[in-house]
Amino acid sequence: MTLASTGLITAHAAEQAAEDKKPQTSVQLSFDRPLDASMAPFVAASSGGLFSAEDLAVSFNFASASPEAIARVASGSSEFALVDINELIRFHGKADAPPIKAVFVLFNQAPYAIVARKSRGIRTLADVEGKTLGTAETDLSFHLWPALARQNGIRPANVKVYRMSAAVREPILSAGQVDAVAGFSYLSAVNLRDRGVPATDLAVLRYADYGCDAYGFAIIVNPAFAATRPDAVKAFVRAVIGGIHLTINEPERAVDEVVARMDGGQRDLELERLRTVIADNILTTEVKRNGIGGIDAARFERAIDQIGEDFKFRRRPSAADVFDDSFLPPARIRLIN
Repeated sequence: MTLASTGLITAHAAEQAAEDKKPQTSVQLSFDRPLDASMAPFVAASSGGLFSAEDLAVSFNFASASPEAIARVASGSSEFALVDINELIRFHGKADAPPIKAVFVLFNQAPYAIVARKSRGIRTLADVEGKTLGTAETDLSFHLWPALARQNGIRPANVKVYRMSAAVREPILSAGQVDAVAGFSYLSAVNLRDRGVPATDLAVLRYADYGCDAYGFAIIVNPAFAATRPDAVKAFVRAVIGGIHLTINEPERAVDEVVARMDGGQRDLELERLRTVIADNILTTEVKRNGIGGIDAARFERAIDQIGEDFKFRRRPSAADVFDDSFLPPARIRLIN
């Protein structure tokens, strides 16, 4: 065989491979806040080639909060977003809300928590009564505080609320200007330890430990995209599950990938944040039993009722209005042990 004929065969093989390869589907994924280690599964899926293996070209963008990320998906400027599913529930409680649904739950338990200083006399949730609780205006955890307080026999009127911006929440608590703050356990608690507050002086009172049924962050999808490209949605979910496995198996490597994309990220801080998220929000008892990504319908309905204690639904949504499990692979594929 001559060199020329070999070249022709090679060129033909390359052309055939190009024809056989499916064109990649380009999609945008919106996060509702700046990048941190809690988003490691998506970064791992991207850097590990899992999205591209599913014929997806995924680009990340960042919104200012969950409502803005939901709006991007509603408009079609983003096909997917990672948002607080409780904000999506409130979105569905408004008149004429587009039929946006979550298709995968990343945080089986919401990260909502009261983070307090033990030195200020707070060790349990009941101790918050009579104290000063700091909260950011946009803090999603505070929306469920009234329901949590009533559920645990705490009189909200006996808790002084100090409103502040999210940027000064941890500094104000570390300075002793408030006794506790409402926030996310993997943000406020980890940030406070980074500011020099001893772990032994922090009481992290997770809503989930006091009867809150809320799920946390979930992937939502544009309805038109889901209707016309269901296979792409399923492929996206499969890649994310692969990214979760990579993150849990190699958290240090996953954090390195995240920090490399951050502006001024601190590796030790983000590694602690990721380990907190995995232990508290992702690898729960429910997930170990049923697999990652789905919901328990009865629990979800209770979570909607808890939101309704402090939010007036124009029309109360059901679990089926908010979550669509048809894009999930079988439970055996979603099991994480």
